[in-house]
Amino acid sequence: MYAPIIILFISVLNEYDLNYLKYKYFSFNFPFILIFYWSLRRSESLGYGSIFMAGLINDVVLGFPIGISGLAYLMVCGFSAYLKNITLRPSIVNDWLFFLFTILVVTSINYSLLILVFSLEFNYYEISGNIFFTFMLYYVFAYIFDFYDRLVFRSRRND
Repeated sequence: MYAPIIILFISVLNEYDLNYLKYKYFSFNFPFILIFYWSLRRSESLGYGSIFMAGLINDVVLGFPIGISGLAYLMVCGFSAYLKNITLRPSIVNDWLFFLFTILVVTSINYSLLILVFSLEFNYYEISGNIFFTFMLYYVFAYIFDFYDRLVFRSRRND
């Protein structure tokens, strides 16, 4: 039941990017995937305060100005809540495509703030690769999370 929030905090504390595999542009934003999926499917499993706190921890780990990641994570929650409210029949493909729109908007706002307000510089190829792989891996992680959801919450319904 607490696994999504525990995994979120582990992922922001760990901040892995698979550089030891020597893939130059392979990285993905696992917290975006986790937050979007669980906010869409079981919004009670992640609290907004916990998500913002995870963003603050992520800012400390990455060296970003405090609050930038928390704002991005809450924007992902907002998009997820919007999709949840307008959806009549959930579909993994529709969720996946809306997730692409979500990460494009949130990432562009996030990096625009970091570039314009805080004068930080970034490699746009790395950002593009991160968006691409985050989008592609959402589909895989959605199936893994869905399997976990059915395994854990189906057994709780039968009790």
